[in-house]
Amino acid sequence: QVQLIESGGGLVQAGGSLRLSCAASGRTFSTYSIGWFRQGPGKEREFVGAISGSGSLRVYADSVKGRFTISRDNAKNMVFLQMDDLKPEDAAVYYCAAVPSFILLRREREYNYWGQGTQVTVSS
Repeated sequence: QVQLIESGGGLVQAGGSLRLSCAASGRTFSTYSIGWFRQGPGKEREFVGAISGSGSLRVYADSVKGRFTISRDNAKNMVFLQMDDLKPEDAAVYYCAAVPSFILLRREREYNYWGQGTQVTVSS
């Protein structure tokens, strides 16, 4: 069982940066791949990126590639989403999710555990 809690959301101007955190419980955190997803107003939840358990592999959605960076600190059971050059279309509720897998997964139905989400608002 893994519990996830996101934090770090807020209001930022377009072009600015935010760093989201995902704190996880559990003694086997390093065996879980972590994904980030987001859901904008009136939109379906979409994949943002994912990181492998060791942190050596990452994958990103094309819409955020080059602007967002995922990292993790397994000693602290933490995963981070650094978001730079934010755009109004990045505004959404951001979720982290976990799955006990060595493969990086993009579909939300493949993830077992979810956080409650943190709101990101980007003003133009």
